[in-house]
Amino acid sequence: MADLYSILNDRILVLDGAMGTMLQRYNFTEADFRGDRFKDWPQPLQGNNDLLSLTQPGAIAEVHRKYLEAGADIIETNTFSSTSIGMADYGMEALAYELNRASAEIARAQADAFTQKDPSRPRFVAGSMGPTNKTASMSPDVNDPGYRAITFEALRQAYREQVEGLLDGGADLLLVETVFDTLNAKAALFAIEEVKAERGIDIPVMVSGTITDASGRTLSGQTPEAFLISVSHIPLLSVGLNCALGAEQLVPYLEILAQRAPQAVSAHPNAGLPNAFGEYDQSPEQMQEQLREYLERGLVNILGGCCGTTPEHIRAIAALARTFKPRPFQAPHQPVQNP
Repeated sequence: MADLYSILNDRILVLDGAMGTMLQRYNFTEADFRGDRFKDWPQPLQGNNDLLSLTQPGAIAEVHRKYLEAGADIIETNTFSSTSIGMADYGMEALAYELNRASAEIARAQADAFTQKDPSRPRFVAGSMGPTNKTASMSPDVNDPGYRAITFEALRQAYREQVEGLLDGGADLLLVETVFDTLNAKAALFAIEEVKAERGIDIPVMVSGTITDASGRTLSGQTPEAFLISVSHIPLLSVGLNCALGAEQLVPYLEILAQRAPQAVSAHPNAGLPNAFGEYDQSPEQMQEQLREYLERGLVNILGGCCGTTPEHIRAIAALARTFKPRPFQAPHQPVQNP
């Protein structure tokens, strides 16, 4: 994957948009989520979007295809919740490896098809690794601040299984995203390094945190600087931010990363802030205009969309990205030094 670094030094790469937003358009029923294989599953399955890689693979492939047609250079696998921890809500812990491998294979096939059409512009598959629905550094019980719902070791094991499935399915890089608790992310990064060492491979790794409110901190209380330093012991392709906030609200925090990070910087914000119904109203044109500031100020190397974004948003982002030079960055070797 050495060519990925040279490409990033040549142009800004475009990440795809929201998978969930696109899947909502299909209006899948409980029966659709179940398919034939899981028609007798004892628990409700509607809403388990990652399962659709097994029961509705054609829809997942179509979403990837639409984002690639819109100009995405990197597409994310449909695996945001595909750990044994995330699948426990549906009693599907045992399917974690299969989900990751199948999802990566679907994305791989679509990326390869587009690369074959235009070999001068290779398309990449990023294995999406979400934060899980547990937090390792905070208690979910206000009456018992010492309690933890998950251990580092349990997270490591779950992420290791996910990494193996993503790699076996053909992922080009791994994206540890929507990090709200850096201890969770450290477990993911530990698992990645462990599998890399055992397999004797080197695969690019992206890490993307999420600022949860106007305080400018992650849910576990870290500033962007602290988050960057906390993950800089790993040789990362990029560090960035996604989700929670819209493009405009992310500017000051991305500016900090851009100033401090020797790595590439990524951003895939939401399409604005959610309205009273939890929906995102920002149009592709409005989002494009807000993201222009990122590029004019040289803040990012990889740009895409999170909640509420669609192929129309990515098409607008791709058109914008083509008109700007990438932010200079170093190869991922040196950790960030605490000033």
